[in-house]
Amino acid sequence: MLNPAAASQVYFACGYTDLRKSIDGLAAVVQEQFALNPFSTALFVFCNRKRDKLKILQWDHAGFWLYYRRLERGTFQWPSDGSAPLCLTQRELRWLLDGLSLKQRHAHPVVSPEAVI
Repeated sequence: MLNPAAASQVYFACGYTDLRKSIDGLAAVVQEQFALNPFSTALFVFCNRKRDKLKILQWDHAGFWLYYRRLERGTFQWPSDGSAPLCLTQRELRWLLDGLSLKQRHAHPVVSPEAVI
C-alpha cells in the first residue's frame, strides 16, 4: 500500500510522461533525465498527456512498487512548466491525488511543533 509518510521526498515529473513505460522505463527516466537515484526512499510521480492517469514509482528494500491511478472523470491538476522534477510535500501529493491544485489558497497552514504549547 502507498505510504507517502515513509518517503524522504516526493518528486513530480513536470509535463507529461509516456505511461506505457513500466518500472524499468520510469526508473531510467529518474536516473538519466532527472539525475536522481531511483533506489532512494523517494516517491517519483508521473502523469500522462491527458492528465487523467498517473504512476508512482517507489523503491522498497528489495524491489519496486508501481502504483497506478486513473480518473474516470476530470483531470489531475498537474504542473506542466519546466523540465526538472518538482520536489513537493506529502501534503501536496495528497491534494494532487484528490484532484486538487497544488497551490491551495484556503488550506490550513502547517502547524509547527514549536507553535504548540
